[in-house]
Amino acid sequence: MEIFKFKKIRKFLYKSTEVLGLFIAISLLIGLIFGPETPVFGNVLSNFSEVMNLFGENGLLALVSLIIIFAILKK
Repeated sequence: MEIFKFKKIRKFLYKSTEVLGLFIAISLLIGLIFGPETPVFGNVLSNFSEVMNLFGENGLLALVSLIIIFAILKK
C-alpha cells in the first residue's frame, strides 16, 4: 500500500514540474517578444537574466548547463 502512494506522489510531482516548466518557458517567450515592460512576464525575463548573469559573463555557460540538465531530466 505504501508503494502505491509513493507512485501517485511521484507522478503528481512529475506532472506539476512539467506544467511549471512550460509556464516558465512561455513566460520567457512572452517577455522576449513584448519586452521587459510586460506587467507579469517582464519580471520573469528580468529575473531570469539576473540569474544567468550570476552564472557567467554573458550567461552562455549557464544556458549550456541548463540545456544539459533539462536533457538529463527528459530521459
